[in-house]
Amino acid sequence: MNWQRIDNNRVLLGYFAAALYLFINNTINALSVWTEHSRQGEPSIALWEPFLWEYTSALSVLVILPLLFHFFSRFPLHFAQPKKQLLVHLLGSVVFASLHILLMVTLREMGYAINGGDYDFGPLAREFWYEYRKDAWGYVIWMVVYNVTQIVYARLKGEASVIAGSEQEAQAQDSQRAAPEHFLVKKLDKEFLVKVADIEYLESAGNYVNLYSQGRIYPLRSTLGELCQRLSAKGFSRIHRSYGVNHNAVDSISYQPSGDGEITLKSGKKLNLSRRYKDEFKQSLS
Repeated sequence: MNWQRIDNNRVLLGYFAAALYLFINNTINALSVWTEHSRQGEPSIALWEPFLWEYTSALSVLVILPLLFHFFSRFPLHFAQPKKQLLVHLLGSVVFASLHILLMVTLREMGYAINGGDYDFGPLAREFWYEYRKDAWGYVIWMVVYNVTQIVYARLKGEASVIAGSEQEAQAQDSQRAAPEHFLVKKLDKEFLVKVADIEYLESAGNYVNLYSQGRIYPLRSTLGELCQRLSAKGFSRIHRSYGVNHNAVDSISYQPSGDGEITLKSGKKLNLSRRYKDEFKQSLS
C-alpha cells in the first residue's frame, strides 16, 4: 500500500467520505419530512423546502468540519484531567452549534429569498436549544469518528511499516546470500574454493560459467545472467552476451564508432564490450 499517497490525500478522502455520508443522511431526512407532511393529503410545504433545510444544514457542517477536526487535533481525548476536557469540549460544542446555526439560517434565508418566500427561524432561545441538542450529539459523533479514525490509521500504518521493514530486511538478507564471498567449484575430481574478489571475469560456456581467477579457469554450473546478477553487489557487471567482468580488474575502456567497445584488464586480457550493455556498465561504475 502506498502510504505516502494516502498521507497526501487522506484529508481529501476523509472530507469526501463525510460529504457522501451527509448527502445520503440528509436526503433521507428530507424525504422523511416530506412524507410526514404529505400523510394528511395536500402538504403544507413545497417539495423543495425540506431539501433546502437538510442540504443547508449539511453544507454548513461541511464548511465547519475542517475547523472542528483541527480543534480535535489540538485537544485530543485522553484520560488525564477529565473535568478540563469536559469543559473544553462543552465549549467546543457550543461554538460548533453557533456556527452551524448561523450558516444554516443564512443559507436558508437566501434560498427562500430566491424562491420568493421568507424564512422564519422562530424564537432564538427556543430554536437554539432545539438545534444545540442535535448539534451537541453530532459534535460527539464527529469527535469519536475522528479519534477512532486516527487510531486505526496509525495502527495500520505502523503495521505496514513493520511489514515493509521486515521485507527490506529479508531482501537485504537475500542480497547478502546471493553475493557469496567464495564459490566451491569441482574440477578434475577436486573441489576448489574460489574467492569472488580474485575473479577477473566470467565467460559463458553453455550450462556453465567459467570463472577466470589468478590465471586459472574454474567451471561453475550457472547461467551468466544469473551469476552477474548475484555478484552485482560485489562489483560485477555483464558486458557482453558471453562475458561479465569484475570492476576492480578493469584497467581501461576504449570505444569504437559502431558503439561497441573493448575492455582491457589489468592482466592484459581484452574483453568485448557490447553496446547493449555499455550504458548499464558505465552507470554501475559511477
